[in-house]
Amino acid sequence: MLHDPILFTIFLIFFGASLLATGALYARQSLLVAYVLLGILCGPAVLGWVSDATLISELSHIGIVFLLFLLGINLPPQKLIRMLGKTTWITLMSSLLFTLLGAAIAWLAGLRGIEALIVGVTLLFSSTIIGLKLLPTTVLHHQRTGSAMISVLLLQDVIAVAVLLMLQGGGGADNILGQLLLSLLSLPLLAGLIYTINRFVLLPLLRRFDVIQEYVFLVAIGWCLGAAELASFAGLSHEIGAFMAGVALASSPISLHIAERLKPLRDFFLIIFFFAIGAGFNPALVGDMLLPACLLAATALFVKPYVFAWLLRHSGEKPELASEVGVRLGQMSEFSLLIAVLAVQVQMIGALAANLIQLATLLSFIASSFWIVRHYPTPIGVDSTLHRD
Repeated sequence: MLHDPILFTIFLIFFGASLLATGALYARQSLLVAYVLLGILCGPAVLGWVSDATLISELSHIGIVFLLFLLGINLPPQKLIRMLGKTTWITLMSSLLFTLLGAAIAWLAGLRGIEALIVGVTLLFSSTIIGLKLLPTTVLHHQRTGSAMISVLLLQDVIAVAVLLMLQGGGGADNILGQLLLSLLSLPLLAGLIYTINRFVLLPLLRRFDVIQEYVFLVAIGWCLGAAELASFAGLSHEIGAFMAGVALASSPISLHIAERLKPLRDFFLIIFFFAIGAGFNPALVGDMLLPACLLAATALFVKPYVFAWLLRHSGEKPELASEVGVRLGQMSEFSLLIAVLAVQVQMIGALAANLIQLATLLSFIASSFWIVRHYPTPIGVDSTLHRD
């Protein structure tokens, strides 16, 4: 009988995830932790049942695109502008501080120059996936907790795009500056194009055929992925394009229906995403980076919440809200992993620095999701008082 590696991998992910997720719920752990551990177990470094995690990793990226699209659907443009205006200085100040802290830790670990700086940059980002996946959808866009967190994450995503452009344009300062200016110019042009297509093409079609649910589902997916590709063509990230497509739809009466229909598809790809993170990690390469990685992860888990809470309180937020937002932002990011991979490819960092970033990110994912699930309302909380859909 022929062996289909893709089908077998999908079987491993979802059959294995169902088993580990059951154990995680009984143990009052985050389901995200179960997916990562399953990836490590099945990946090349341990059992080797998934010998090549590259394809599954590329496929999992779609989950982030859908996540940002659904985020945008619930954020009308007027609300988005107000949010970003208030949190810009918070994001910039915290980013500078965390970059310096991360670089100092890397320097103590023996890394120097550009390697230490890149490690520092990876600390400034918080996980969009963990932040939004563990925030109750029923209050996400109706309470200030969600609004404050989303605005910080969006601005961090813009910084991440700039960093990725700098790494990709490593041919010189003039080349990097040119790419950044081109991207900044393309951003309003992309927004205008998405707005025009949405108003004069997409919305009329949805109003005419909104009773055919299969058609609405199909058009929503096509719109999300099409805008993502437009953004990529313009030199921006797929996530920014998907987010803009969602924001453009936010004022439509059908937006909430689209969001509900796409959630299962989003979750399907996000499970694959966290499995891919685990499958791509090699525990044998931890070596001398274990202590610095623990220190870097601890900085994300314990320093970030206090910094964000302090900045939010001084911007006028209530102490309780500021503390919760700080904890929910207290981890490293999927962008940290992406930056590490790209920096290795362009030979700006070595294997030790990459392993440091990967291990610290993984540790912060596990610890942060565990803490949030145990102490704050989430869609996967096993305690009835903390379970919020």
